[in-house]
Amino acid sequence: MRYRQIHLDFHTSEKIPGVGKDFSKEQFQEMLKKGHVDSITVFSKCHHGWSYHPTKVNEMHPELGFDLLKAQIEAAHEIDVKTPVYISAGFDEKSAVVHPEWLAWSPNSYEAGEVDFSTPRYHKLCLNSAYLDKLLGEIREVCENYDADGIFLDIVSVYPCYCENCKKSMAEKGLDINEPKDVLRLAEEVYDNYTRRVRETIDAVKPGLPVFHNGGHIRHGRRDLAHMDTHLELESLPTGGWGYDHFPMSAAYVRTIGMDYLGMTGKFHKTWGEFGGYKHPNALRYEVALSAANGAKCSIGDQLHPSGLMDNATYSLIGEAYKTIEEREPWLKDARNRSDIAILSNEAIANYFNLEASRVPGSNAGCARILLESHYLFDVVDTEADLSGYKLVILPDHCILDAALTEKINGYLAQGGKLLASYQSGMDPDKTDFAIDLGVRYEGMSEYNPTYIRPEGDLPSLRNAAYIIYEDSTKVTATAGKVTAIVEKPYFNRTIEHFCSHKHAPASGEKYSDAVVINGNTAYLSQRLFHEYYQQGNIYTKQIVREVIQELLGDEISVRTDLPAQGILTLTEQGNKQMVHTLYASPVRRGDKIEVIEDIIPLYNTAVSLRSDRAPKAVTLVPEGTPLPYTYTNGRIEFTIPKIDCWQITEIEY
Repeated sequence: MRYRQIHLDFHTSEKIPGVGKDFSKEQFQEMLKKGHVDSITVFSKCHHGWSYHPTKVNEMHPELGFDLLKAQIEAAHEIDVKTPVYISAGFDEKSAVVHPEWLAWSPNSYEAGEVDFSTPRYHKLCLNSAYLDKLLGEIREVCENYDADGIFLDIVSVYPCYCENCKKSMAEKGLDINEPKDVLRLAEEVYDNYTRRVRETIDAVKPGLPVFHNGGHIRHGRRDLAHMDTHLELESLPTGGWGYDHFPMSAAYVRTIGMDYLGMTGKFHKTWGEFGGYKHPNALRYEVALSAANGAKCSIGDQLHPSGLMDNATYSLIGEAYKTIEEREPWLKDARNRSDIAILSNEAIANYFNLEASRVPGSNAGCARILLESHYLFDVVDTEADLSGYKLVILPDHCILDAALTEKINGYLAQGGKLLASYQSGMDPDKTDFAIDLGVRYEGMSEYNPTYIRPEGDLPSLRNAAYIIYEDSTKVTATAGKVTAIVEKPYFNRTIEHFCSHKHAPASGEKYSDAVVINGNTAYLSQRLFHEYYQQGNIYTKQIVREVIQELLGDEISVRTDLPAQGILTLTEQGNKQMVHTLYASPVRRGDKIEVIEDIIPLYNTAVSLRSDRAPKAVTLVPEGTPLPYTYTNGRIEFTIPKIDCWQITEIEY
């Protein structure tokens, strides 16, 4: 895959006249060059259902008078820019209106607006209907008639459906339409059939052509679904609802499953479909740097004007970001991210046990935020991952264990690995007791909420106190190891009969449970601290977790730095070189829940300490080529980065 991609949306209503009238090969090429673009995803069929080329299996947009797809592909290839081709799969509004029997239905579909045509929106189609044959015909036509460099299929996922076609299929298979697990089982079969037939259709014409099925999220623990794609595109528009810490967590999982991947952001101020919206150039600089530092190629979303004219302001903006990627590609190609810590994903555990992943949405994010802000190197892993290369495995809040997972964790610990578990993690599937020895005795769930945590001493930023924890907790007593924090109970829970002040009763000063127990190479936190940090962001929660990690890992931590909390640190390896990536930007909230990056404040004299079993040959700022002074003592390389202006790569050559 190329590093500097554009995803060129072109969802264009039939009510707009003169579609493509201003398209110019020269202007199209000029904008791609201005944007430093090396791949652009162009449209065969949009959400409205129209094709942008002559077609025998669909209808060309009624306001388009020529083969726009062919013109775009030929113009791009002439300047060595690749052209994956986009086909809207889940949405086809023209077909939805003409063939309502193809519509997908979920419970309460009409109330949810899914089949309500009274509002301006797209409607999802079911891939267990005759629509699939039409879609496959469209894919085949593109493969036969155009020099596509890949196929991008949008709005597709495992989608539980209650349409008449799915009801009939369930009856034929002896499945119960009233049983959600049976509905999901059919949905899995429908998606598997769809991806298999797409692959067969493509391979009959262009064997091995790349294909990606976009559902907006790469599901943790579903490698079977991921490998239905040839590569992965991680849709993560920070201003479109994903936020700036979503992509690092998504990439931290994807890079563990052995697939090529890219990070997809957008040039928009907000999200897809926003004409006239622009980010500040510094935001795009940071976003593509974040992708590259996490081992991903880059894709920036744009939307072509109906006239077919590429927007100069957009490609000037994109060019500022992609110029930085182009300059650094020699240090990005074939580089592999290194990590000390593995977060066992709650979502992967939910998929492993066939539970609803949405029941524990915040614990992964809370854990990842703490590690990001603490500048620990981490991956997010599923139940299939090899844990042997990690110094520490974290089970955040909800990682229950069956016999097979218990054996895996115990095997990892027996080989010298270290484990941090919190709340119900490490318990058996029924949550009646711990499946692994964490040095604690389970005495039930806490009867109090909220509770307080009191560490044995001061925290780095705060003096000793009883700190409020709003989330639930277990009640445990340490049986081994040392207790470094306790739970203090409030005077009472807040009820009609008992309440105090505006929110809750204060700590009574009476110990209720042990809170943090460190027992050799394991640590247990009795409170739901990772979800607590996701919801509340309280500084003491992060510092308590950091103190525990420091206790477990000590000098084994690969990289230490004095970057501010909003800084990003990653470490990659490439042959006989290592690259320390340091990034810094500080998103601020503007408008209604929109995070914006405007000013990039340079950081000066950032200290870095890198653990290494060998002395380096040189430490150099790249791509500048500036050598840095360094020391190598006691197995650590120490150096100072003079300036970080958004993104700095420091190369360590051995």
